[in-house]
Amino acid sequence: MMSSQPSPTSTLHDPVHIHPHLEEDLRQEYELRAEEYGGDDPREPPSKEQGAIPVPEQVATPDPNKVAWDGPDDPANPQNWSNRKKWAVTCLCVLMTVNVTFASSAPSAAGSFIAREFGVSTEVGYLVTSIFLCGYVVGPLLWGPGSELYGRRIIFRFCLAIYVILHLGQALAHNMQTLLVTRFLTGVFACAPLTIAGGVIVDIWDPVTRGTATAIFSAGVFVGPVLGPIAGGFLTMSTLGWRWVFWVMMIFAGACTILAYLFLPETYAPVLLQWKAQKLRKVDPVQNAKVYAEHERSDWSLRGIIHRTVYRPIQMLIREPILLLVTIYLSLVYGVLYAMFEAIPVIFITTRGFNIGESGLVFIGVGLGTSIGAYLTIPLSKHYPALMVKWRGFPPPEERLYGAMIGGPMLVIGAFWLGWTGQYSSIHWIVPALSTVPIGAAVSLVFNSFLAYLVDTYLQYAASAFSANTIIRSCVGAAFPLFTVQMFRGLGINWACTLIGLCALLLAPSPFLFYKYGTWVRAKSKFSPCLDLAIAKEIAAEEAAATEKGAQQA
Repeated sequence: MMSSQPSPTSTLHDPVHIHPHLEEDLRQEYELRAEEYGGDDPREPPSKEQGAIPVPEQVATPDPNKVAWDGPDDPANPQNWSNRKKWAVTCLCVLMTVNVTFASSAPSAAGSFIAREFGVSTEVGYLVTSIFLCGYVVGPLLWGPGSELYGRRIIFRFCLAIYVILHLGQALAHNMQTLLVTRFLTGVFACAPLTIAGGVIVDIWDPVTRGTATAIFSAGVFVGPVLGPIAGGFLTMSTLGWRWVFWVMMIFAGACTILAYLFLPETYAPVLLQWKAQKLRKVDPVQNAKVYAEHERSDWSLRGIIHRTVYRPIQMLIREPILLLVTIYLSLVYGVLYAMFEAIPVIFITTRGFNIGESGLVFIGVGLGTSIGAYLTIPLSKHYPALMVKWRGFPPPEERLYGAMIGGPMLVIGAFWLGWTGQYSSIHWIVPALSTVPIGAAVSLVFNSFLAYLVDTYLQYAASAFSANTIIRSCVGAAFPLFTVQMFRGLGINWACTLIGLCALLLAPSPFLFYKYGTWVRAKSKFSPCLDLAIAKEIAAEEAAATEKGAQQA
């Protein structure tokens, strides 16, 4: 495969630095790279006409009143924490993420039982899953900016505490209205770990070595929704009843919240520096009266926040073809993932006679697949340090697309496999069950690859791109469970999966097309800095100068 880049090399990429729900925090990645590899101010990307990274004529004198770290080895800097502490924080973030994603799917198996008890239609019972995902549309708009303004820890503590309490409204609900309202609010607060935890990983791990931590985090994100139907199915079928699904969720959430209160430190560097400035002013109000932190002078007006979280994401979604196409693809993949929670019981209960608990065990294949997909990002990263050096910190974003090139066709294969083996009871149940492994792996690979592509394409505007992507993706994910059962019963298992497979087939060429034409599209974008193009020109100029010098010496 030939690269479309005007580049000196083409190689594999490192594991994705983010997950489908992580918002607002990836701008630090750009700043870290710019600082390490000599880039300019990340808030002022070079213009396309200049064709190179602008270099200041003279280095500005540092402001003596501006608080910074006490040298590169300052122990207060989260990047300098010991690996043991970093791994402890990472594992805690993974645990919290597993918890909230577990809550998104655990009641899916109980939908029909809930509908029967409250005297509503089965379709309304499916809202138990969908309404939770609707909370994912609202939450990131609040918790992303909130974590940047007040810090990660306080948002974690506040959201997790409310999240635990809201389980009472679900477990004790006497009508469907109460259950759905509290379920929606639970989704709003539950998405805080999904929104912020990825930022915590960015805060504490450097860009080159954080790959393994991110792969583990990505696996945890997909394991949670898989565990939900397994536990929910057996609890619903037991003598405890469907309400104990919510009690178990509350117990799990309470344990994670206690751990977060006790052991989760603040990791967001701008807020830590702000605390440092406040402490210095408090210790010596006269001598340090002019001391300040950069974070204190940021634009946190209501207008500024709305512009970043609402206006700019919508503007980018309308005007950026890369963002629009990636969002459509990821919305389909996300919808397929949550459609599985309703489709698998239909497939295995109607054709194989499984009960709800037994059909939930089929989700082990999905979890295995998503874990494999997350793990595959590690071997794909082995050449990334060399790529970072050669491209001076900004490799071409298209080098992120290899995972999607694998995952796209794999999703098509998995959908057809599931449909045409799940339709016929004469085929052993293990055959369609095994098809969930490539489906899970495809979901993980496509998500990780494309979201990393968005980060490297938009850099300082990645948070806005993620916000638009998350809003649309969550809406689609919430809609799929509402019509999945009707679609599978109306079309049949084989043709319903064929429809999904054909949609996936239509979008599967996307990573290949982006790989070939992405550079041309990015060059016309108003939101993509295209620093790789500027660096490529610099490298070409340096090579030409070296060649000319060698010729003169000869």
